[in-house]
Amino acid sequence: MTFFKISLLFGLFLPLTGHAQAVPADTLKPATPVDSVASDSTARLKKEEEAKAAPVAASDPTGFHYKITADGTVTAGNVNRALIQVGGAFDWAVSQLFRFASNPSFAYGRQNQQLNEREILADFRTTYLHERKFYYLGFGAVEISNLRKIHQRLTGGAGIGYKLLSRKNAYLSVTNVLLYEYTDFITNSVEVQDVNVLRNSTRIFGEYQWDQGRYSISHTVFMQPALNQPNLRWNGNLAFQIRLTSLIGVRTAVQNSYESVVAAGRKNNDFRWTTGLVLEVK
Repeated sequence: MTFFKISLLFGLFLPLTGHAQAVPADTLKPATPVDSVASDSTARLKKEEEAKAAPVAASDPTGFHYKITADGTVTAGNVNRALIQVGGAFDWAVSQLFRFASNPSFAYGRQNQQLNEREILADFRTTYLHERKFYYLGFGAVEISNLRKIHQRLTGGAGIGYKLLSRKNAYLSVTNVLLYEYTDFITNSVEVQDVNVLRNSTRIFGEYQWDQGRYSISHTVFMQPALNQPNLRWNGNLAFQIRLTSLIGVRTAVQNSYESVVAAGRKNNDFRWTTGLVLEVK
């Protein structure tokens, strides 16, 4: 079964996750501006047609929006390998003050009949004053990783965000939060202890689109040094997406993550390049 067939199969029914930490999408993109009604009927009709063709941003004052991505590959022969990745971005703006969001993800991989990857992330975020340039946010997450021998990772924190650029086709924001992390490794090594740290987390997120939203590029970078011990985590991704229909698109993404403290036998750096389908409703 070819890569394309597997991508299509999971793209039709499901939700991209990284090796080290799922990178959440930003949910504070600007709403499409509302134009005043023109007095001339011809001009008004033209504006209405343009409004229908323009992409609707995922940050209306209220409403529910979601994006589901799926990637997969299967090889057979000298190497028998199967990899499936599904992820989602769910956003619920209950008012102009509060917004709730979640980016759950799951990855599963086997090679030569051995389980190599089983990554699970469940998170929940809330944002206060999300329609303003300066806003506040809080979050919590649970992560499990067979690949990196993480039995359980718990994180939670709160901080502030600022929109550097907030336009219909271009968005750029930076957030800074103080977070607590507890990581329970699957290891008996005395050299690697469970992690119990406070971190300062800085994130830069950007998304840009053109040709009425048909093409888009997004990027995310996290830098998370510990405050009470030598321990650094960082990760980032870059994705390019083409919208095929109003609901379906294809995208390719590169992801890289680094952790200075890992379980015995694990490498500090992970890199992944994937291609798959996107189901998006804004």
